[in-house]
Amino acid sequence: MQPFVIHVTTVDMGLRFLLLNQLRALQAAGYRVEGVCTEGALIGAIEAAGIPVTPVKMTRAITPVDDLVSLVRLVRLFRRLRPAIVHTHNPKPGLVAALAARLAGVPVVIHTLHGFYFHEGSSPRQRLLHISLAKITARCSHLLLSVNREDTRTAVRENICRPDKIEYLGGGIDLDHFDRSRLDPAEQAALRSALGIPPAALVIGAVGRLVAEKGYHELFAAVRNLAETHPLVHLLVVGPEEAGKNDGLTAAVAEEYGIGERVHFTGVRYDMPAMYGLMDILAHPSHREGLPFAPMEAAAMSVPVVASNIRGCREIIVHGENGLLVEVKNVAALQAALALLIAAPTLRQAFGRLGRRSAERQFDERLVIQRVLDTYATRLGQSIKLG
Repeated sequence: MQPFVIHVTTVDMGLRFLLLNQLRALQAAGYRVEGVCTEGALIGAIEAAGIPVTPVKMTRAITPVDDLVSLVRLVRLFRRLRPAIVHTHNPKPGLVAALAARLAGVPVVIHTLHGFYFHEGSSPRQRLLHISLAKITARCSHLLLSVNREDTRTAVRENICRPDKIEYLGGGIDLDHFDRSRLDPAEQAALRSALGIPPAALVIGAVGRLVAEKGYHELFAAVRNLAETHPLVHLLVVGPEEAGKNDGLTAAVAEEYGIGERVHFTGVRYDMPAMYGLMDILAHPSHREGLPFAPMEAAAMSVPVVASNIRGCREIIVHGENGLLVEVKNVAALQAALALLIAAPTLRQAFGRLGRRSAERQFDERLVIQRVLDTYATRLGQSIKLG
């Protein structure tokens, strides 16, 4: 009989963009795989890829009534489906789903840490709240997996879990998919024209949800300042608007910074290699990360990266080797790093070459998939290998 695993994420974007390749690999290895997330427009694409999805409303914020409803629905779902493994993601929904799995008697409950919600800049109150929630999640789970090494150490230091209850998972991408040599120059030129990017423009890219936490205010301010001395600079922003969030932004914010004519918003794109192919530099000035995909993907595409010197980014970017790290929320530092790369095409090329090498060495998704398979096999007492 096929071992049955359910992956739970807050929203459909997690299943579609972060986990889909992993879920399909699990199927290929002999697992029955299903997903659970809040209703969303991407569920159809996930199911078209062969992964059934059950919608259950969940929220990132703490909403006691909604959380209780989610808990009850998840308990009923797990009791009905009787999976061998429930694998949860995201901090607060992960807690609710892990608790539901334990209440439903699921044999194995695993939670992946995609970056603790507390960090260097958190207030004492925020830190206490999120550490407390993380401890509950850990107690409801048989095992924690961390996408970065810093959180593995933090979990033990903050007494979130015992050292033997957390393992390093890492993160990875499809290196065959993110490969600059596969791009067609004519198609890239047509795409550039379609997006309204001038042929001579130097393109700084940004990839991520339009929320302040991703550092867009700092980036827009830096580009505004750079434009005074570098008139060919344009900004390509790839990611969805999240106007409903407290720190959500819209494309109109570029106008507020006076750079509307040089910022190109694309929304969600499914041709990410082509998007990176248009970029001369990727800027990733995020305030908080677990292990961000954009710098990994950019590195694989030989695009030099300027990123915040924070957890997660530090595991991808080696300062002065495949990119530059700058102080978080520091517009002047971000501007200076971008100006350095704008003025030094040879340095950009060198960072790009080393970025591809580092991606090949560290961020091949097949390594992550094998770690997940090994973890499942150990927990289920099986021996399953990635073909």
